[in-house]
Parts: sequence; structure tokens; C-alpha cells
Amino acid sequence: MKILKVHHIAIIATDYEVSKAFYLDVLGFTLDSEVFREERDSWMGNLALNGEYIVELFSFPSPPSRRSGPEQVGLRHLAFEVESVAAAIDELDALGVRHEELRTDPHTGKAMAFFFDPDGQPLEFYEA
Repeated sequence: MKILKVHHIAIIATDYEVSKAFYLDVLGFTLDSEVFREERDSWMGNLALNGEYIVELFSFPSPPSRRSGPEQVGLRHLAFEVESVAAAIDELDALGVRHEELRTDPHTGKAMAFFFDPDGQPLEFYEA
């Protein structure tokens, strides 16, 4: 088996339009395609970042909440590389997006900070 790259990451939102706006307007993704799947009462949007990675954003009727913070079994968080974590945090502050304090990864010495999408999904900025 030879894995070439990560193809997509799927995220389920409680409010599709709110989450879509967050990923597009706050994080700078673009909407490649969008479809309403009537048989599942579900929206699916394909979001691109710099034309490379795709986030599949879904809505479903009454999805269960995330069980806990990032320390649970399964996907812990999604990290985005940025030139300056401090500058990215300043932008989040200006937009009123909840985040943790800037810190340094003790293993690499790189700046990092966790922040959260509208449903509390943990995301991370990690300095290039």
C-alpha cells in the first residue's frame, strides 16, 4: 500500500450555514461544490484550502454533540500551518473566535495555539 496524501477531512456541523461561513470567511477556504442530499436531509459542501486539501462539511438532523474536549478517542484536532501564529490569533480576536493562549511546542520550539469552530471542534494554528 502506498498512501499518496490526505484526501479530505469530514466535519459534521450543527448549523451548516454558520459553519460554512466560519470555514470560508474566517479561515479562507473556498467552496468547490455543494449539494443537498434529500434522502439524508443533509448538506455536503466541499471546501478547498489553497486548492489542495478538502474539508467535507456536512449537516445532519440533530447530530449528537462532541462528547468531550480534544482528549477523546478519535480525531483529536485539525492543524493548519501559518506563517505567524501570533498574527493569526490577532485575526481570530478581531473576529471574536474563541481560542486558547499562544504557546510553544516543547518538542519543536514552534509557536502554536488551539481555537474552535462554531461547534467546538478543536483546530490548531502551527507556525511554519
